[in-house]
Amino acid sequence: MTDNAKQTALGSQEAGEHILVCLSPAPSNARIVETAAKMADAFGGTLTALYVQTPSCAKMADADKQRLQTHIRMAEHAGAAIATVYGEDVSYQIAEFARQSGVTKIVVGRSSVRRRHFWSKPALNEKLTEIAPNLDIYIIPDSSAEKTYRAEKKAFSQQILPSLRDVLMMGFILAAATVIGLIFFEFHFTEANIITIYILGVLLTALFTKSYFCSVFGSLASVLLFNFLFTEPRLTLHAYEPGYPVTFAIMLIASLITGTLANKLKDHAKQSAQAAFRTKVLFDTNQLLQKAGDDGDIISITASQLMKLLNRDIIVYPESDGRLSKGYLFSVKPEMDNAAFSSFREKSVAEWVFANKKRAGATTDTMNDAACLYLAIRINNKVFGVVGIHIGAKPLDSFENSVLLSILGECALAMENNRNAAEKEKAAVLAKNEQLRANLLRSISHDLRTPLTAISGNAANLLTNDDKLDGETRTQIFTDIYDDSMWLISLVENLLSVTRLEEGQMNLNLSTQLVDEVIEEAMRHINRKSVEHQIHVELSGELMLAKMDAKLIMQVLINLVDNAVKYTPAGSAITVSAKKNSGTIEISVTDDGPGIPEKDKTMVFDMFFTGEHKIADGRRSLGLGLALCKTIVNAHGGEITLTDNAPHGCRFTFTLPSDEVTINAENADSGR
Repeated sequence: MTDNAKQTALGSQEAGEHILVCLSPAPSNARIVETAAKMADAFGGTLTALYVQTPSCAKMADADKQRLQTHIRMAEHAGAAIATVYGEDVSYQIAEFARQSGVTKIVVGRSSVRRRHFWSKPALNEKLTEIAPNLDIYIIPDSSAEKTYRAEKKAFSQQILPSLRDVLMMGFILAAATVIGLIFFEFHFTEANIITIYILGVLLTALFTKSYFCSVFGSLASVLLFNFLFTEPRLTLHAYEPGYPVTFAIMLIASLITGTLANKLKDHAKQSAQAAFRTKVLFDTNQLLQKAGDDGDIISITASQLMKLLNRDIIVYPESDGRLSKGYLFSVKPEMDNAAFSSFREKSVAEWVFANKKRAGATTDTMNDAACLYLAIRINNKVFGVVGIHIGAKPLDSFENSVLLSILGECALAMENNRNAAEKEKAAVLAKNEQLRANLLRSISHDLRTPLTAISGNAANLLTNDDKLDGETRTQIFTDIYDDSMWLISLVENLLSVTRLEEGQMNLNLSTQLVDEVIEEAMRHINRKSVEHQIHVELSGELMLAKMDAKLIMQVLINLVDNAVKYTPAGSAITVSAKKNSGTIEISVTDDGPGIPEKDKTMVFDMFFTGEHKIADGRRSLGLGLALCKTIVNAHGGEITLTDNAPHGCRFTFTLPSDEVTINAENADSGR
């Protein structure tokens, strides 16, 4: 069963009616397909067209093959999913497919063939009704077309003459069996051994020839040769022994059965090989498409698999912004002139297929003067492109057509999944941005209210009670207003800096700086609340130069120290240190506070994340300081990490690329 048919079957179980129409090369099948399509529209259900490929299909006449392809295209145009199964018992295959696919109604044609004897095989309709009693079976009669079709089959049955190769092969095998039989006869082997050699010859004839005539004629010739050469009187077709006629009859029956079984085995082996090849191609296609990165890879993989299957040139027109883009040609022979495939006529056929979602071009009734057969790469009504297959003198057979549709279905599914993944990723980014925006608004509305209320309250107090306030109280109010204002300024600066760095709008002014001087300058701008803590600066004493934007690195240090001040109790020790380490400068800010819980360590550098510990001044942070530090350090090509400090507390360490100042020796001498 093809993947498209499976999808249709699953969908039909939810939608309701699932109608199955059986395809055949009979002329009446066109009316059957049309009736089934009308039924599907009337019931509002789905339609699947099933073709059962039997061993005799390989010997189908060209006219029948062409008619079958026409019926398949009719079913496609009616919106049916095309499925192909393999087997000798057509009625059993139809019933089994209907059972697995959730089919509720079957539409078949009425056969005018009647059972003439009790041992004759029952008609398809009779057997299907017997083995599928729970299904609604609709039989569409068309006696006139059936008579015409029987005449065509009879004309075809007359064309059973073997090829010269088959005749020569049969003659060689019979001659070899006769020579071996004569050798056995000379060594007085029993007649049973000689009979076995001839039966083996019949078996080999059936295996190495293509015509049933060779098997039947080989069986008769084996009996006659055995009678002529190895029974008394020899070199005549008479036999003295009364049991010889029975022996000849048994030998003929055994030869005929052996030849027939060998031919059936050969046909089944061919069908099994085709099914295995189809399965392998579809499996390989599915595996390769799962690894494809974009639509270009999907198109390339699909075209390669089609060339492997059909050994034909392929041209693919992918869809872009609701229209076909430039075609991509994949040639079996690179040196072949492919100008005909890119002509305006060919492109117009592809445009028609894209617009109408139906096949067109060679071997079809629409624009059949084209060099290629064009099919849409689509799922339901969504078209992802058009593929063209160079037909030439040999049209596609039913097996190739079935695998082709399956590969195109896999291609369309892969492209849909690829675009869905891209849309999902885009939606995730939008959702994340919306979440960040919501967090920012929530944090601002909650956390800015406290300092703004304090500023407005203190200002109002000064306006109304200025003459009643003593100098110390007035100074305290001014100090509180200043602290709240600086907190707001710091918050806004951090927010703007993060936004600019994330959007790539802030340019780094890199220069070689002395690390000691940058740290000392940063300590001068620490929040005044730091006087309640013990802040130490530990430097190694060696010359440390780093490539940095000094202003931004100072902001990193200020944020780290302010963060330590906010989240540690008064009197805690905070240490700023720097050291040189294999091409980098490591700068650390360490505190001996309560530390950060293990579950929060992976999120401390995320925007808008705040810890559970309360801040010294009672406000909640917006969670921008550490996010800004990470962004600035990463922009310098460094890394920032968080580790525990023994026995308690935490350590923030970030790295910067070290730099060296090269002093020109000649300039140094001239300056003395």
